[in-house]
Amino acid sequence: MRHSLPTLNPGWLLLVPALWLAACASTPTPTLVNPSVTLQRPADERNRLHHHYQAWAGTPHRMGGLSRQGIDCSGFVYVTYRDIYGLNLPRSTDQLWDIGEAVDLEQVQTGDLLMFKTGFKQRHVGIYVGGGEFIHASTSNGVMSSSVHAPYWSDAYRGARRLLP
Repeated sequence: MRHSLPTLNPGWLLLVPALWLAACASTPTPTLVNPSVTLQRPADERNRLHHHYQAWAGTPHRMGGLSRQGIDCSGFVYVTYRDIYGLNLPRSTDQLWDIGEAVDLEQVQTGDLLMFKTGFKQRHVGIYVGGGEFIHASTSNGVMSSSVHAPYWSDAYRGARRLLP
C-alpha cells in the first residue's frame, strides 16, 4: 500500500513569509496613558524633567529594569515619558529609533530623544534637557546627565527624534 503526502497550495508558501515579515516590520506607536487628555508639552517641562531626573539620579543600570533598583536606557525613557508626558512609548531603542520626527542636532528641544550607536550592535537613547545636556541611564554610571558635545557622545551620536508637538 502506497501513501501519498498531502499537497500544499503554493499560495500558502508565499503567505507565511509575508506575514512573518509584516510582523517583524511593525513598530508599536506611542499611546497616551489617559486617552481623554490631549498630548502637549507641559508649561514647566524643563523643571519637571529636572525633578524627575533628580529622583532617579544614580539609579544603577540593569538591562530590562524599570524600577529604582535598576533601569536601562530605554526603560528610563519609557518611565520619563509616561510620568512627564502621559505617553506610553515602545520599550526598545530599535523601536524608539523608528517613531517621531527626525530632527537635526542644532534644532533639538527639551524632551527630544537623542539616539546613539555605542557599539557594533548597541544603541543608546537619552532625553535632551537643554543647554547641550541629556539625561539617560548609562551602563557604567546608571541614571546621569551628560553633554552631547563630550567626545564619547559626540562620536556616538546618530540622530534625534521629536515625539511631542
